[in-house]
Amino acid sequence: MTEGAGVRVLLLDVEGTTTAVSFVYDVLFPYARAHLREFLQAAPDDPAAREDVAALRAERGAEKDAGAPPWPAAGPDETLSAVAYAEWLMDRDRKSTALKSLQGRIWQGGYQSGALESHVYPDVRPALERWRGQGRTVAIFSSGSVLAQRLLFAHTREGDLTPLLHGYFDTTTGPKREAGSYRRIAEALRVAPASVRFVSDVPAELDAARTAGMGTALCVRDGRAPATDHPVLRTFDEI
Repeated sequence: MTEGAGVRVLLLDVEGTTTAVSFVYDVLFPYARAHLREFLQAAPDDPAAREDVAALRAERGAEKDAGAPPWPAAGPDETLSAVAYAEWLMDRDRKSTALKSLQGRIWQGGYQSGALESHVYPDVRPALERWRGQGRTVAIFSSGSVLAQRLLFAHTREGDLTPLLHGYFDTTTGPKREAGSYRRIAEALRVAPASVRFVSDVPAELDAARTAGMGTALCVRDGRAPATDHPVLRTFDEI
């Protein structure tokens, strides 16, 4: 897949695109769940942790699913309420901004202790270096928090990749399936949407990016490609 001269920015998804889905579901998510209660109980006076709990409480207040666990008024049992609701969100793989922020803080401890080392596909580092050499900008858009993104790319088996990345965007920018999110990213990067190519393994996200005026590519790492009218690639070597 040859990039035209007008493509100045590669905007990349993470899960299923730069990084194996199995790493996220079999390593990162279980680690966050196993350390959730311990983290919140150990950091009751941490302003960042309090912000995450407050954000979870606000999401619970707006929750429409009657099956969600109760959240009593703020008090000594609030940590237990936060744990119960966070675990409930995890069970449903909700793209909760508050949960993603909390998970990122837990993973930070795991990376710092050496308990976590992140996975990227072998073609990722060479591609990032190649695009940098071409004068292109590379940014990340993931449902994982910006902190989680930075940690993942800083602690890969291929070394620290963050010097090769120019920007990180998460769902505080907006949902990944809404065109407005991609317009805001283009504005933040100070480029026209047409000069950006978004690469993801989720066709609905690519649909939104295309509606915003971006170029797209469906990344298929394993198995058969789904029916799509987006260009398909299986390795970043094709870009």
